[in-house]
Amino acid sequence: MVPAPPWHFSGDALWVTCRVRPQAAAAFLPEGLAPGPDPGAAAIGFYDWQWCSASGAELRDPGRAQFKECMIALGCVLGAEPVARVPYAWVDSAVPLVRGFIQGMPKLFGSVYLTRGFPVGRGPRREPGGEFTGTLSADGRRILSASVTLTESVGEAPPLAASPLIHTRHLPAWEPGEEPLEELVRSGTSDVAFAAIWRGEAELTFHDIADPDLASLAPVEVGPGYVFSYAETLAPGRRAGVSAASSPQCPKARGPKARGPR
Repeated sequence: MVPAPPWHFSGDALWVTCRVRPQAAAAFLPEGLAPGPDPGAAAIGFYDWQWCSASGAELRDPGRAQFKECMIALGCVLGAEPVARVPYAWVDSAVPLVRGFIQGMPKLFGSVYLTRGFPVGRGPRREPGGEFTGTLSADGRRILSASVTLTESVGEAPPLAASPLIHTRHLPAWEPGEEPLEELVRSGTSDVAFAAIWRGEAELTFHDIADPDLASLAPVEVGPGYVFSYAETLAPGRRAGVSAASSPQCPKARGPKARGPR
């Protein structure tokens, strides 16, 4: 179902920077990660992906090679290194869902849509005034929506978009009394490339959210938004060198709730 890595990704993204309550962000950081110098820094990303393994065979089967994703990124540090943590992500295909479990990146099923821009016709373009929108629905509810109205082309990557991701590979205990298998891992990302980065004014809305943990990450401030193209290669990650043991101060490190890994 999931071919061996490396996995090569390319796609278009809509990225909105925001701030959440620092206490809420800290509650999602397991032992080994700590709030960064800018506590509460966060972002919401929507992606329209195409991917393939080393052979490129998936590109001849577009139904398998394409998927859309929405994720929440929280700024934090591993030691003194700025990194990011993804407490929630949603995808619309089974292969990236399972691949997320392998990586330690929590993924749920969702319905994700992004405005697509084209160089011809009446659709929006990456130019001043172009308006792009991303939406996420899950479990019969609209969860998130974001819009960016472009104002300028920029040369730097959006905040947090290029930060190394630190995940938790977690496997619940099967036998009573056994400890869960749990470890912090660094995403093995290489060949990162950004192109056609545009910035603009953003709107970000959290809608009907039944999960109180997710609702706690509703933004208290919305910053600039970005539209860009992006590519990366994912190879096997490596242990982050710190135990991801559970902690009373880090409830999200304790493992999955009934609905699936976090």
